[in-house]
Amino acid sequence: MDGNKRQRRVTSSHWGAFEVETEGDRIIATHPFGPDPSPPAIPAILPAAVHHDSRVARPSVRRAWLATRDRAGRGDGDYVTPPWDEALDIAAAEIDRIRKAHGNSAIYGGSYGWASGGRFHHAQGQVHRFLNMIGGYVASFGSYSTGCAQSIMPHVFGENFLTLTYEVQDSYATIAEHTETLVMFGGINPKNSMVSMGGITEHQTAGWFDRFAEKGMTRINIGPQRGDAPEGCDWLPCRPGSDTALMLALAHVLEAEGLADHAFLDRYTTGYDRFRPYLMGEVDGTPKSPEWAAPLTGISPEQTRALARRMASTRTLITVAWSLQRAEHGEQPYWMSAVLAAMLGQIGLPGGGVGYGYGAIGGIGKDFKPLGGMTLPQGGNKVSDVIPVARVADMLLNPGQPYDFNGERRTYPDIRLVYWAGGNPFHHHQDLNRLHAAWTRPETIIVNEPWWTATAQRADIVFPATTPYEREDIGRSPLDDYLFHMPQLIPPVGEARDDYAIFAGLAERLGVGDAFTEGRDPAAWIAHLYAGITARGAEIGIAVPSLDALRAMNWVKLDLATDEQPKPVLRRFRADPEAAPLKTPSGKIEIFSERIDSFGYDDCPGHPVWLPPKEWPGAATTAAPLHLVSPQPGDKLHSQLEAALADVAGARPEAILIHEDDAAPRGIASGDLVRVFNARGAVRARARVTGDILTGVVALPTGAWFGAPGSNMDANGNPNVLTRDVGTSRLGQGTSAHSALVEVERL
Repeated sequence: MDGNKRQRRVTSSHWGAFEVETEGDRIIATHPFGPDPSPPAIPAILPAAVHHDSRVARPSVRRAWLATRDRAGRGDGDYVTPPWDEALDIAAAEIDRIRKAHGNSAIYGGSYGWASGGRFHHAQGQVHRFLNMIGGYVASFGSYSTGCAQSIMPHVFGENFLTLTYEVQDSYATIAEHTETLVMFGGINPKNSMVSMGGITEHQTAGWFDRFAEKGMTRINIGPQRGDAPEGCDWLPCRPGSDTALMLALAHVLEAEGLADHAFLDRYTTGYDRFRPYLMGEVDGTPKSPEWAAPLTGISPEQTRALARRMASTRTLITVAWSLQRAEHGEQPYWMSAVLAAMLGQIGLPGGGVGYGYGAIGGIGKDFKPLGGMTLPQGGNKVSDVIPVARVADMLLNPGQPYDFNGERRTYPDIRLVYWAGGNPFHHHQDLNRLHAAWTRPETIIVNEPWWTATAQRADIVFPATTPYEREDIGRSPLDDYLFHMPQLIPPVGEARDDYAIFAGLAERLGVGDAFTEGRDPAAWIAHLYAGITARGAEIGIAVPSLDALRAMNWVKLDLATDEQPKPVLRRFRADPEAAPLKTPSGKIEIFSERIDSFGYDDCPGHPVWLPPKEWPGAATTAAPLHLVSPQPGDKLHSQLEAALADVAGARPEAILIHEDDAAPRGIASGDLVRVFNARGAVRARARVTGDILTGVVALPTGAWFGAPGSNMDANGNPNVLTRDVGTSRLGQGTSAHSALVEVERL
């Protein structure tokens, strides 16, 4: 930093690289990164967000908690602001009291990992390292994005779901060369692929679809919104939550018309003989035919038969969006998509079979040599308790109560202290009024946060944290071929400190300072971790510049290009299933799972089935007749930068998409303020009337900050006020965000 001189330097983020223009101690503008063919618009709001008056300016302790350990008043906004040393003393004493009185199993270490694209200042790694140093914490399994899939898919393919997604599936180059029919359940949305863990520098999803179109590939978007796939794709409108019914109907056509590849099923799968009687109606008297599925999906039998025949006669890739498993019984479409692909007999062929999450996040579909990233060592956790990530409210409300998860009978721990860093659960959790009630149960909540988010507003101790632009770091994603030096662009705003400094101060007070820091300051840690990248590069023949050289260069594109090689696992399995078996109990693709069947779950039996959600339009009342979907926002990452976006004229409340046939009888026109409500709560939104959404469905993006506690209507339009906080099933216990019914009325 050089006085008041105006400078432009490149940095990286979870939404990619961009240039930052600074003058003195302020960010004044951002500019696209030249090599990115489709740069996102997200950085435009960054200058206003970094310097927004909602920044946490200094350490803050809630007055009522400090006086009486009050819990019920969380969210009242009445804080005192002690000096840093005093605030750290208060927090360290409270952490020490909890762990001595109740043990480390009474501490929940919450973090969601999206705070920064930098590898050292990674909030999730920092908080978990600190908590492990003081004896451990209750951790979480999975993510809100893929928690259900992470539970079910290892039973089906024998692979960790993230490994399956990032390392086993075909690249876009392979799809472009070999695929003739692309069937997208839930679409493939370039908007969502703008972000990725650690960042994707060259955003290429839209460009690949241009190539698909030039080739003449048939691209079918199956879902409630036309906009869930790029322009030019065929849209087959399908009711939310009914994808399993459509897949079953397609499978029924394959079996009934002799189009199923029984040679493949016999050699590469197990359990089709247990599944077929259900499919053909021999078990329950109900064949899962196109006629059966039509009232559920809204798709005519003729359309279903035509699609099944095309899929059987061409090289077909079935893709499944992450959104499908974020619904009640979300295990079923994921499992059934694998069964459908197996019946086509194309799993393991280039450009055929099934793939998950294309377009859900950047990096899926990219092919290059793996270099790895930089990971701060977190140490070992001495606490064995782990909860499914989407069950945090259940945990806080039901300490000591049993619950089922993936074949195990577990007990919710009794959480007395929550330490949250790098996330905003009052953005991504469901039924936020219920979460607010659950948030009053722990004795103490501590948060590291740059802004006064809804989570910070409900904390007892809030430490002001720096943003990535106020500290040095290295930007590196294992899914990307760029490497960035992220310079400190401006001094810390207010009294903000980075997470490392905060945890180092707490660790020193708790007697583990040397163990936490290992004698290194941030610069020494960055050099230490960076040495791992240079060593790995030397091992596999990739030239990685020295740290000093990278600082001078600002960024470099690494030579990670590779000849298009077949993805090994499923190719080897198809070539010789005896020599290269899958890691399932049978060594094959499990259409029927003896293990899942042994769990005895009526909400996830031993093979895929159609199970309607409890909130389903077929059983809707006039009180809530519209199906709500809540997609990711296009103008930010989750709820980040929301403080500044909320100041943009016309940006809040969020826009809700509603079909013209649903809007007209309600007297709603585009631009009208509307109330969206159900028994769980109400939000304000601004209507956008369109023909590009299915009738009976409304879409309200996530990301708006949740408002004040006790309000009868969330003014900003956070859809998670309205979504159901129930697990997908006893197997997956993922989020059921897309299984919710609402009504909309004009304000």
